[in-house]
Parts: sequence; structure tokens; C-alpha cells
Amino acid sequence: MSTGHAETGRLQDLLSRVGAGLDEFLRFEHPDALHPGRRWREHLEIALPRAGIGIDRVTEELVRHVIPNGSSIPRPGFSSFITTGAATAATLASTAASIASPQRYGHTAFNLLEELSLRWLADMFGLNAMQGIYSSGGSVANLLALGAARQSTFERLGQDPAAEGVGRRVGVYASTETHHTIQRSAGVLGLGRQAVRPIDCDRDGRMRVDALRQSIGDDLRAGIQPMAIVGNAGTTNRGAIDPLSALGRVAREHGIWFHVDGAYGLPGVLDERVAPLYQGLELADSVIVDPHKWLGAAVGIGATFVRDRELLRRAFTQEPAPYLEGSMAPGASDASAFQHSMDNFGLPYYDLGVELSAPCRGVVVWALIREIGVAGMRDRIRRHIDMAAHIAQLARTHPNLELMQEPTLSICCFRYVAPGVNDLDLLNQRLHRRLVHENRNMPSTTRLNGSLALRPCFVGERSGMDHARALVADVLRIGAELVTDTDICSPRR
Repeated sequence: MSTGHAETGRLQDLLSRVGAGLDEFLRFEHPDALHPGRRWREHLEIALPRAGIGIDRVTEELVRHVIPNGSSIPRPGFSSFITTGAATAATLASTAASIASPQRYGHTAFNLLEELSLRWLADMFGLNAMQGIYSSGGSVANLLALGAARQSTFERLGQDPAAEGVGRRVGVYASTETHHTIQRSAGVLGLGRQAVRPIDCDRDGRMRVDALRQSIGDDLRAGIQPMAIVGNAGTTNRGAIDPLSALGRVAREHGIWFHVDGAYGLPGVLDERVAPLYQGLELADSVIVDPHKWLGAAVGIGATFVRDRELLRRAFTQEPAPYLEGSMAPGASDASAFQHSMDNFGLPYYDLGVELSAPCRGVVVWALIREIGVAGMRDRIRRHIDMAAHIAQLARTHPNLELMQEPTLSICCFRYVAPGVNDLDLLNQRLHRRLVHENRNMPSTTRLNGSLALRPCFVGERSGMDHARALVADVLRIGAELVTDTDICSPRR
């Protein structure tokens, strides 16, 4: 009997065993994978197996050696990067899709949820005039948005850049705080990374509109075509929200595509306390958001929204292939006329982006929203914003803490300070490594206005106010221990 047949009828038992291992992992009582004494590598790093061991032993090795030695990212105290462990609903949905619909194509329930969940996201975030497409994350989501901007800009100049190539130099205007995927997108699209003009920010990390106008003017005088303005709805570095209304007005004045990168911060619009900062979204030609960040999906889901999805088709369409189009029912366009789910591909997402083969991502977003609704998402967003605000309040009042910038969303930049410290950057750098090695509360660091800051970013479904308080307590404890080091703290001359 083949291994495949041996699995038939046993999936429930196997998944139960893996699920039990994951439940144990989510107790977070295990040490880090590189903790001394962990011996998983000697069990896993073996020569190519010439014979299989069967699904039972594979499952046993997963549960015993692989799962317990996974990432620290799902821990509730992990706040280093804007990523998190998948919520339970996301895990269930992605597992279901991997078996029941390994591709997003065909007239199936999964294909329907691909489009439905995009409409739900647009409705939830006030993007009702836009249509979307899923991709693997913010990198590709930004690429698709700028691809649409490129198509729109050159079509107005009488060219088809997707078919003919880019015919002239262009300018893409993004703040110095903008994520570097914008530069990579410009390179991939044939615009050149140097086409991205770094626009200065104010001390809060928001793009300066006067500097933007100056840069556009400089390019126009040099004969360079302005193509896109990139606004941030929550920067990765500090959670800053650019003056979106002002940027949108500049874009309208000059006929420039206005793109808003909300990969991390767009869900903040659900919190009415900060929602006014998002005014200007209605002026955007494209917006992105990553459900695998603040919404709790597993890594691998980004969404790009545009006002005219036909621009995406013209920018990214592939040439017909007989084995694809020829395998579908000819001439049919109305789903009611189909007799089989594979009579038609459904909505041709493969022509709207850069992926032909792609998983069903919409079912994951559908499950996340269906489970807790907009109200539940709003509560989660508010909780995380409250956590950053709580740390800010503690940093304002404690003599050994310094608030580096008032938080806007769920990122709070602060540091440990003490009298007589010669090198605060070194002190906080060492403090940060101690935090990581203790494997409980793990922020990242960044630099604000030239100084090193501790930078927790709260997005995890399982994180709460207790974790914010615990982080501050750990910072104070470790900081007090470190200031005794003579190379950090010594009498000033």
C-alpha cells in the first residue's frame, strides 16, 4: 500500500497529534531552540533518507523535535518585528485550504471567499471604492501598487510600459521613513531604485510636504516625470502616519498617483481615537495592508487595493497558454452556465499580479473576520494601542526611563537612562540583548534622531497589558544591573 493510501482515513488522528503538540508549544514553557541542552539538531540533520519511515514516525518527529524548537515570534512577549504567530482561526483556515483547495482558482467556495474577504477588508477600512488582490505580503503588495502607478502614468503619455518597456525617467516620492520595499519595487519594475526620491521628515517621522513639493519641482525642471507619491499609514520604524490629506492634494494638483502603504498601520483606522489621522485615504489611488501583521493571519498574506483593477491586469497580464485557457469551457462567463467548478478559473487573479500558482489566502482573512467581527478587531487594535500608550506613560514618569517619541499606534520608542552613564546607546544595546536571551519580553531596537531606542511593537493576538508591564519591569531590572559595568557607567571627567 502506498504512503498516500496509508494516510486515507487517518488525517483526523494525525492532525490531533500535531494539534496537541502545538497546544503544548503555545504554553510557552519551553526554552529557546538554541538554549544549551537542546538536542534537536542531531535528530534532524541526517543524510538523505533512502527509505521512508512512514507518516506515524514523521508525525512523532514533528511533535518531539520540530515544533518545540520553533520560533520565538509567537510568544506573547515578542514585540520585535511587525509579525506574529497565526491566530487559531487562521491556522484552521489555511490548513483546510492546503488540502481542500491547493490553488485559488476554479468556481469553488474558496474562490468565492477570495473576493468576498477582499470586499470585507475594503469595507472595514473605508476603502469601499477599491478592489483588491492578495499576494505574499507587503513586498509584493507594494510592487503591484507601483506597477499600477507605472501603467497609469505611461498610458497617459501614450505608452504601454508592460508591453513596450519604460520609455523615460520617473520620480517616486517617499519619505526617509518609508519601508525599503519601495526601492526594491522600483528596481524590479525597471524604474531604477534611484527613481525613489527620499523626502525629509519632521522630528515625528512624518513626511514634510514642503520638501515633497521641492522635490517634485526639481524633477519637473529636470524633465523627469513624477509617477507616484508614497504616503505611510503607520511606518515600520515608529508607527508614524504621514499627512495623508496634504499628500493627496499635492498628488491631485500634479496628476500623480497617490499610494498609501498601510501594511502595518492601516488597521489603526478602526480605533476612533486615531482615525482622524487617516483622513486623506479617500484620495488614494492604491492602498496596501498585510493581514499577516495586525490582523493575526499566518505570514504570507498581503492585500493591494486599487480604484481600477483593470490597470493591474494591463500591468501584469501574462500571454495566453494553451494548456490553461484551452482547458476551460469556451465562451462561458456566467457562473450559472457552468456544470463543474473547473469549467472556469473564476476571477483571473493570475492576470492581476505576479503569481500564477497561489494559495487560497482569502479563506484565512474570512475566518479571522468571521470569528470576531469588526468589533473584535477594533478591540484588539485598541488594546495594542493602549499597551504602547501605557509604556509611554511609565517612561514619562520613571526617573530611569526616557520616552523617545509619543506613540501614534502600537509602537513605543523609549530607553533606559541613569545618572553618570557615558554611553546610553551601548547601555540600551546590551540591555536589549539581555532581554532577547531571557526569552520572555523581546522588543527590537531602532534609532530615532541619532539615538538608540528600545522599540516594542504590539500586534500579537495573544499579547495583553500584562506583557507591556512585564517588559518595562524587565527593562528596569536589567538596566539597574548593567549600570554597574565600568565601560558603561563611570565618573565623568
